[in-house]
Amino acid sequence: MALWLTKGRASSGPVFGSADKFEGLGIFIDTYKNNRPGTVFPYVMAMVGDGKTSYDKNTDGKDQELAGCSARGIRGASIPTKGRLTYFQDKSLKLELQYKTDETWTTCFETDQVKIPPVAYLGFSAETGELSDNFDIISVEAKNLYTLQTSTDGSKKDTGKQKGKNYDPNRGKKQGGGWGWFLVKIMLFGFVCGAGYVAYTYYKSQRRSSRF
Repeated sequence: MALWLTKGRASSGPVFGSADKFEGLGIFIDTYKNNRPGTVFPYVMAMVGDGKTSYDKNTDGKDQELAGCSARGIRGASIPTKGRLTYFQDKSLKLELQYKTDETWTTCFETDQVKIPPVAYLGFSAETGELSDNFDIISVEAKNLYTLQTSTDGSKKDTGKQKGKNYDPNRGKKQGGGWGWFLVKIMLFGFVCGAGYVAYTYYKSQRRSSRF
């Protein structure tokens, strides 16, 4: 069985059921030993493909291996097996397995300076030869390691995103004044109207007195 994080979409091929000469990351759970003396199987390994290098099935990918570990007991385990892959972009890659007992994680490998295409497709594939085997994928979860920072007052701050050109820091904030400023404007309007009415009345009275 294989897990893929590759630049290209999935397509059928000879590498655990998927295409060879891939670009990206492949995690292989190999339950059958072809020709790799001194290695205990099942074996879990990682390979970073450059789009040109082939996976050598005859040696179980020994020369293409980035990191790996023996996982005796992962096949036919008494509990549902789990894998946890943690990747920090262009920095590190870590694989942990859970197949011995519940809530007990075993580090398979941890390596530095791993580069995966920034836009990658996640996929799974499997292939069997003369001996049949069965894999059931129950669930898959993907999570972001970078989260919003929460300040002491409970508000959240985004510390990793650049603001756009049309960004307005006051957008969405409640404007000051409220009902108090609204009432002040009504009073000013009434005062102006009252003053105008008084002036107009005085003007009419002056015209009447000038006639006599």
